[in-house]
Amino acid sequence: MCGICGFCFSDKRPVDFDVLVKMTSVLGHRGPDEEGYHADAGIALGHRRLSIIDLDTGRQPIHNEDETIYVVFNGEIYNFPELKRGLEEKGHRFYTKTDTEVLVHLYEEMGERCVESLNGMFAFAIWDGRQRKLFLARDRIGIKPLYYALDGHTLSFASELKSLLNAPFVDQGLDLESLGLYLTYDFIPAPYSIFKGIRKLPPGHYLVYRDGQLKEGAYWDLDFKDRWGDKSSEEEICQEIWSRFRKAVRMRLISDVPLGVLLSGGIDSASVIAALREEGIDDIKTFSIGFEDASFDESSFARRAANFFETDHHEEILDPKKLLDILPTVASLLDEPLADASIIPSFLLSQFTRRSVKVALGGDGGDELFAGYPTYQAFRLAQLYTKLPAWLRRNLVERWAMKLPVSFNNMSLDFRVKKFIRGVAYPPVIRNYVWLGTFPPEEKEGILNKEIRAELGGLDEFSILDSYLNGKNIDSLLGKLLFLDMKLYLQEGVLVKVDRASMANSLEVRVPFLDHHFVDLVTGLPEGFKLRGLTTKYIFKKTMRDKLPREIVFRKKKGFGIPVAKWIAGDLRGLFLEVFSEERIKRQGIFDPTAIQGLLEEHLTRRVDNRKKLWNLFIFQLWWDNYGKNCAP
Repeated sequence: MCGICGFCFSDKRPVDFDVLVKMTSVLGHRGPDEEGYHADAGIALGHRRLSIIDLDTGRQPIHNEDETIYVVFNGEIYNFPELKRGLEEKGHRFYTKTDTEVLVHLYEEMGERCVESLNGMFAFAIWDGRQRKLFLARDRIGIKPLYYALDGHTLSFASELKSLLNAPFVDQGLDLESLGLYLTYDFIPAPYSIFKGIRKLPPGHYLVYRDGQLKEGAYWDLDFKDRWGDKSSEEEICQEIWSRFRKAVRMRLISDVPLGVLLSGGIDSASVIAALREEGIDDIKTFSIGFEDASFDESSFARRAANFFETDHHEEILDPKKLLDILPTVASLLDEPLADASIIPSFLLSQFTRRSVKVALGGDGGDELFAGYPTYQAFRLAQLYTKLPAWLRRNLVERWAMKLPVSFNNMSLDFRVKKFIRGVAYPPVIRNYVWLGTFPPEEKEGILNKEIRAELGGLDEFSILDSYLNGKNIDSLLGKLLFLDMKLYLQEGVLVKVDRASMANSLEVRVPFLDHHFVDLVTGLPEGFKLRGLTTKYIFKKTMRDKLPREIVFRKKKGFGIPVAKWIAGDLRGLFLEVFSEERIKRQGIFDPTAIQGLLEEHLTRRVDNRKKLWNLFIFQLWWDNYGKNCAP
């Protein structure tokens, strides 16, 4: 796993090597083992390396035989051994043992279509000196990030935004549309970024820059067309799921350094261990963290899974002080706002794991593929709830909900019920993101100051849902929700969190659930195998019922949360009062200080649980202090 960056001019003017060094150096956490550069007329490539495969000769940039094609690469190509054999049969000569070198020779054979042959997680840049062409590509699911900026006749790219902020030819103004999207979704969806001049390359896409012209294209997308029908029995489907999943895990074992497993105690991460055992792996190191707050703690389930498989288990119980102490460090990682508070324990788990191993397998993606979140159950309940007479909902259910006592526990009843009722008022696809996100349109307007509100007056934050669904031919509502959760919540939220938290600690995390062949298998399943009534992950639970302890297979979904609500009213009270002070908010010039202080006062007096709203705004304020205060709102 690595960090990449660079820039390309439309002509052959000399590059400023100092700029390249600055862009590359800020990615040092992604690759602490080595750095490498290639600079020539009009092109500059930078690389930071975390050595996983070919520890001795895999230094990047890597070139072809006549040094006319160079590549910088972030990720892993799991099928590189067979690709390499085929390329050698065609006469290509390799000077390293790394997976990266496959890319230059595959590009020589296939050009831009080379990306179609890759199985892995990746973001890379290939410089074709013969055609003076820069080719960028990102993996199908978006496990690895890639940002780019086109300013005049210069294309810049990097693994993280902070690298591009060191390039003098990038517009670093605040993108207000992206701010509006962040306040709604808790993240900023591709292709947008928080800066005006920077964009994300969407998953499954490539870019070509040549002669000052930029071309973007897609080479893969999710396909939710039913490819099973009623031709197979449930047992046959379970066997195929298990066989494909084992293969995905097996492919991700290729490494020249020790591996471990991030163990949450849920069915997904425990299934990774089960697959490893069936692949004959005896020495399995597992890593988990727990919390002193019982309503958030899952460590007992992680221990149950570890004991069941007799792994070499490592566990750390986190006290509130350790979680809070790490907050400034985590905030500095976020060069773009991301309001998922679980990045804090994710960071600490990565830090803890990195002490023992350099690579870890994780269970991310299982919930999105198999409909594992409580929001899918809420989707079913909403279908029934909206059939009740309006007067009954308004006068009985909603009045009862408003009288529920406020609790700051994890996923408390009042929090879930009030969120449910708020979301039901919206159309079905939108309500899912009212449940998952933070500020719906009418509430967002109330927190912005008059000038910003006027500038964002025409923003339809939910139109992006239609843009993602356009042309996808997904007929069912559940299919649309699953597709959008893969495209938005997983790719732009979960995977960004995992990438930032792990790479900040120079830990590579591999995700077998997101092997694109396995994804194709699961997305092609009929919906009833994913959500059956209110039973989430129906077919996967059936697949694993004889392979895992029953209490893990059928346990209630809990999530990887932290006690944000309690923190705001307790240990973080002073910091929140400072960050949301009237003077500070006015000086920033984005939000209405009265509205923000009102949200905080409601929470501190326990009248309303405003944890999500306050955390969303808090993370933006911390981002502003670290990265945004020099850009005009």
